[in-house]
Amino acid sequence: MSRPDCYPNPPSAVLAGGGRLPLLDTLTSPVPLGLFDSPVDHRHVLCLHLGEPVPVSWRATHGEHRGTRIHGQFCVVPAGSSTRWTLSRPARSLLLRLSPPLLSETADSMGLGVQNASLAPSIHIRDPQVERIGWMMQAEDHSDYPGGRLFADSLATALAVRLLALQSRHGNASSKTTCALPAWRLRQVIEYIESNLDQDLTLAELARIVDFSVSHFKPMFKQATGVPVHRFVMERRVERARVLLLEGRQSISDIALETGFAHPSHMARCMRRLLGKSPSELAAG
Repeated sequence: MSRPDCYPNPPSAVLAGGGRLPLLDTLTSPVPLGLFDSPVDHRHVLCLHLGEPVPVSWRATHGEHRGTRIHGQFCVVPAGSSTRWTLSRPARSLLLRLSPPLLSETADSMGLGVQNASLAPSIHIRDPQVERIGWMMQAEDHSDYPGGRLFADSLATALAVRLLALQSRHGNASSKTTCALPAWRLRQVIEYIESNLDQDLTLAELARIVDFSVSHFKPMFKQATGVPVHRFVMERRVERARVLLLEGRQSISDIALETGFAHPSHMARCMRRLLGKSPSELAAG
């Protein structure tokens, strides 16, 4: 099936790093009035409805169904499939596109078995956690991904866990005891982070350092350090930037670049949040 104009490719900001597709990307897409077949994608697609309620009908296994799309509700279109819609008026959707291999890894780490490593098509679901992930991804997209791929990767794994928990009805599956990353492996990861703070790090990259899958590495790192990976990296960036600002030998823009922030204003926001001071206040002593 061809890709209509209303379903553009992901922004170039999320394709950085050798052209590899991210674990999760997002885009806001108009949905036209009348009959519409959602484009086939090799990723799992969640469609969150934006705006005013819109009466719709859709074709499923057992015939035609009718309902109303409400802001924040989402539909699941599994990889390689499509849903046929008839809309009473134009609408907009926030599309979240999730990597199938990540979902399989996550199902394995949750002990759900191979039979639960894929998603079933679903219509008009409401879940606060999925919505929150969607709005955070939308905010990242609107700001040209200041959190970098590491933050988007963390949202991807959180989304995979939540979708599998909802589908399997084993909401406690992800709460099983998690082992902490062994001290020597944790040291390897931290040394790598410290040496590459200026880079746009990814979860997959850090997981490879200690030979774990993304879905296993993320909770083990948090268990060992007490904070999520993206939070740990952001705190290290803030601390490195603080030291460089106190030294006073570089401009604020150069320090932001050297410590891996998307831009000086992103560094300033993170510093105010963690330290209660702006870069200029720190530089002034």
